Amino acid sequence: MASIVTVGETLVEIMRTERDAPLDCPGPFSGPYPSGAPAIFAGAAARLGASVGFVGTVGHDAFGNCVRDRLRCDGVDVSGMRRQRELLTGIAFVAYASDDTRSFIFHLPQSAAAHVTSDQIPKGYLEETRYLHIMGSSLSIGEELRETCYKLARRVHANGGTVSLDPNLRPELLPEEEIRAVCAPVLDIADIVLPSGEELASLTGKADTSKGAEELVARGIKIVALKRGARGARLYTRDDVFDIPPYEVEEVDPTGAGDCYDAAFIVSLSRGWPLKISARYANAAGALATTRLGPMEGTFDHQYVADFMASQGMSLPPSFENGE
Repeated sequence: MASIVTVGETLVEIMRTERDAPLDCPGPFSGPYPSGAPAIFAGAAARLGASVGFVGTVGHDAFGNCVRDRLRCDGVDVSGMRRQRELLTGIAFVAYASDDTRSFIFHLPQSAAAHVTSDQIPKGYLEETRYLHIMGSSLSIGEELRETCYKLARRVHANGGTVSLDPNLRPELLPEEEIRAVCAPVLDIADIVLPSGEELASLTGKADTSKGAEELVARGIKIVALKRGARGARLYTRDDVFDIPPYEVEEVDPTGAGDCYDAAFIVSLSRGWPLKISARYANAAGALATTRLGPMEGTFDHQYVADFMASQGMSLPPSFENGE
């Protein structure tokens, strides 16, 4: 039984090989790369040494094999995954611009990724789940997947587990003005929220990130981890607000960095680490994720992350170096 579980979309990414090559013109692509925000989270958490389960659906096709086999290789329990013959595995086409922005074309609502139900979960699957992680992208794809996310979140919460939410806005899937409504049922029972600044503004309706984070804490969220990219992170709790500095890396591909941050944050909390150490560890995993091309290629094991932290003068305390 997995102690950390996530539910949501799986897909492959087909990426432009050069920057500033738009998706509406012929040109070369690279891929397929296994992807999907929840899948990246699951693979990253498992590689860091956690017991992780993934609930999702792929098509009965080669792209489905690509995603499922990668999750298995990373050590993820995929007994909650389903294969559907009638629909293709989800696909995202991605282009990168010189200013580091990205554009997407998603084949998701019409794919197998949108069709995830609680019936595909083995009996007793969530009995030992201590953390359930939900992504806003999963809530945006379609009603069936959204309702499954709600159902699993309520079940884990009722069993005394912790629910976390990454808003993970995707305007290509759902208008930003609607994200607050679809996230509300998860926010009502979540203990941890891990947004970017824009996502926090959409979630709360407040342009001032501090006021938005304070609003979430006031409504009962125990931890708001505001991801600020190259500026590090800022953590909000009922008793404290503090910044965690960034790590210096040479960025290759930012896709999946936030998901790897989430994974390291939840894994370290599940180990009982202090919040500030968990936040430093998460910053390191997020930074490392940007150093490889491909959404799941920037996931690393605990020792790699710990050594990287040490190389930048931010070593883990000796009692946490072995990842326990």
